[in-house]
Amino acid sequence: MNNIIAIANQKGGVGKTTTTFSLGVALAKNGKKVLLVDTDPQGDLTTSLGYHNQDNMEDTIGSLMNQAINYEELKIDKTILHHKEGVDLIPANSDLSGIEYSLFNVKSREYILRNTLYELKNKYDYILIDCMPSLGLLTINALACSDRIVIPAQGEFLSAKAMGNFLKTVSKIKKQINPNLKVDGILLTLIDKRTNLSKKVEQAIIDNYGQVVNTYNTQIPRAVNAARATAEGKSIFEYNKNSVVAKAYENLAKEVINNERERKQNAITKVR
Repeated sequence: MNNIIAIANQKGGVGKTTTTFSLGVALAKNGKKVLLVDTDPQGDLTTSLGYHNQDNMEDTIGSLMNQAINYEELKIDKTILHHKEGVDLIPANSDLSGIEYSLFNVKSREYILRNTLYELKNKYDYILIDCMPSLGLLTINALACSDRIVIPAQGEFLSAKAMGNFLKTVSKIKKQINPNLKVDGILLTLIDKRTNLSKKVEQAIIDNYGQVVNTYNTQIPRAVNAARATAEGKSIFEYNKNSVVAKAYENLAKEVINNERERKQNAITKVR
């Protein structure tokens, strides 16, 4: 099943971590079994789920990748955390920075994360990878093992400008490392409906990239509730299930599921 999705953008502050958590919980609410993977040494996704002692954790994505590098048995069951909102998590901490440095001296270094997650692929309906805001080896590893990418893009011109560079990188990875990689869609985040700027940015993204990538119909509005929920280690659904942000992520999950269903149907049609 093509179920590994990277939530990625080289620009920071566009809502990657919030999207990973919120989309994951929304998919779980649709009956899907979901694993979240934190691949940022800052561990923001881990913190967002309420795990504040990650630097004291011995079992993280970093330790798993280190085991894969050294051809050791992977201690996956010890590493997976089960969150009360129905999603599982492989956490991250600052040790991951050292792993990224170590990757430079490893053969087939782009595939270490893929090797790490390989046996989990058929145990979950969706595996969502929260990527760090860079194009270093950790992000390349995430894209190398993913089937699709969701690209959060803030409703501002600098975010739209950075999109071109990121899509070029995706194209290179597709050609050189992972030919199955596809962009599922660009997700506009932190949208302020009170201004015309977001509309102009949306139109700019469609005009420049609409011929090559899909833009989700769902847009994520800017709201204080989302930040407050993260601070309390809750998803927006647990914090305020009736909020506009919660409704938006519910709609996004439906789009992701529908896209999956359409791909499967098209594949069946081609076989026939």
